[in-house]
Amino acid sequence: MAQVKANHPGLFDRVRRLPWREITLDHYDRTRAHHRLEIRRLKTVAFAHLDYPDARQALQVVRWRKDFTSGKLTIERVYLITSLPPGAVTGAQLADWIKGHWKIENLLHHVRDRTFREDDSKIHAGHLPRIMAGLRNLAIGVHRQDGYTNIAAALRHTARDWRRPLAALGVTG
Repeated sequence: MAQVKANHPGLFDRVRRLPWREITLDHYDRTRAHHRLEIRRLKTVAFAHLDYPDARQALQVVRWRKDFTSGKLTIERVYLITSLPPGAVTGAQLADWIKGHWKIENLLHHVRDRTFREDDSKIHAGHLPRIMAGLRNLAIGVHRQDGYTNIAAALRHTARDWRRPLAALGVTG
């Protein structure tokens, strides 16, 4: 399963312009947690001409979030594609997989984007971007393994003494 974003304009426009209003709802989920109400609606459609390798279905997820503290309502529409054939899994299973993907997105990619400011990196040549992403993932993984949930705080703590990063890696005591 892959999220379709605006950085692939042709694919994004094809998926976004599908007749979503006419497509029946496959899954509906309503949860109250963390001082907010969240409603997720999932629609799927088989589509043979996505011009993307092995794509069999397009998905639309609409998330409504109402924050009880601020009163703010946020509506987000996300498009995905999958190689799963129609009917292979239920809408509830797809919704669970998507939530799992967003959990990974929040735990890893969000940290790389915000804490490490990966999108602002000036490293663009050859294999270097992938190598730097691997090093960032290593740092995040080491700090999470040490019990940190706030990676920015872990980085600040570790940076105060040159021996701390080595100790976190188990290189020195």
